[in-house]
Order: sequence, then C-alpha cells, then structure tokens
Amino acid sequence: MTFNLVKFARDVRAEAGKTTWPSRKETLQTTGLVLAMVIITAMFFLAVDQTIGFAMRMLFGVGS
Repeated sequence: MTFNLVKFARDVRAEAGKTTWPSRKETLQTTGLVLAMVIITAMFFLAVDQTIGFAMRMLFGVGS
C-alpha cells in the first residue's frame, strides 16, 4: 500500500472546506464568558485561600 500525497492533500482540502467557523459575534461572546468565569473562579479560590489562612492563623497563632 503506497501513500498518495496528492490524494491526501485533496482529501485534506475537502475536509477543511466542510469546517464551519463561528462568527465574530459568537467568538467575542464566548471569549467574554470564558474571561468572566476565570475571574469568578480566581475570586472564589482567593476567598477560600484567605479563609483557610485566617483559620490557620487563629488556630495555631502563626503567620503574618
């Protein structure tokens, strides 16, 4: 069985033509949602970290 580079390239081009890309509006909306979720998640973990740190300082009396 041999590898036919021309047929492969033709098949790749045909499959690439079937690809549907999101519109600019969809891309911006999705990007905005991802950024919002990252910020919310970061704030959540900051709050959890601060709470645990405070509890450890109260419990053991160490830390700044």
